[in-house]
Amino acid sequence: MHYPLVVFGVKDTSAEIISYIHKELMPVSLIVTIEEAVTKKNDVAGFQGLGVLEETLGIPVFEAPSYSLTDEKTAAFFADNTFELGIVSGWQRLIPKAVLDAFSVGIFGFHGNAGYLPFGRGRSPLNWSILLGDTRFNLNLFRYDEKPDSPNVFATRTFALNAHDTIRTAQYKNTIASKALLKELLAAFAKDGKITVRTDARDFDSWYEKRTPADGKIDFHGRTRDIYNLIRAVGEPFAGAFCSSNEHTVRILEAHPFDEILDFSAYAPGEIIEVFDDKPIVRTVDGSLLIDRYEADIPLLPGMVLS
Repeated sequence: MHYPLVVFGVKDTSAEIISYIHKELMPVSLIVTIEEAVTKKNDVAGFQGLGVLEETLGIPVFEAPSYSLTDEKTAAFFADNTFELGIVSGWQRLIPKAVLDAFSVGIFGFHGNAGYLPFGRGRSPLNWSILLGDTRFNLNLFRYDEKPDSPNVFATRTFALNAHDTIRTAQYKNTIASKALLKELLAAFAKDGKITVRTDARDFDSWYEKRTPADGKIDFHGRTRDIYNLIRAVGEPFAGAFCSSNEHTVRILEAHPFDEILDFSAYAPGEIIEVFDDKPIVRTVDGSLLIDRYEADIPLLPGMVLS
């Protein structure tokens, strides 16, 4: 069977992009996703089963039994069918050469950072950008090859990361920029079936390392801005930032800097100074943090220390 346009995805954001492409730009011929059981081994944040789109949009769905797409079932599927253009949205793995070679026009996906590819290759770039306090994000739509995030750039859109953005609001901006890039890509594809990319990058390689839920641990000996950036960088739909008190885990969902002038030297870093409207104020090295929303088995009270 022949599939002109294929979208690879595993997340709720993937469903948003697929729906947009199919309804607004061009019919999607096939969705490639993974079986739900695979997510248990791969810790996929924001996973959404995309099989429902077969019912709601009428798009065929292929569910791979491996995230790497290297299993026998997937290899046979791509060997037995023909494909033109592939789009990757919310698929945090490399695409193997056998699958890449099956697409006559190529497979295109997104990657961004504060600079320009190949700067900022690697994992979780939007999380890292917030964590590092970056104020902009360059989202690239690029053609995949066997290496991660190669600078085969079709086009770029830039958006701001402000001091109030969380990972979720950054995902909203990322989706808006993605839609603009896809509109441009599919217009080029519809015109003559060819897509030209730039490969003349002048930047240097740098890498974002893989992040795990354990990386969300808060150290209240750090500066307020670093703690705040961590909380907003790993919030929902990711595992979230956490600390502990009296051996109870505290998951901090929302917080923001409170005051850097008031004298809180009588309190230790991590100690709860006051609680107003069930919102604890916590001492940091260079100020204080107001916890707007948290989850814990115990209430947080003045005098408790978060570690």
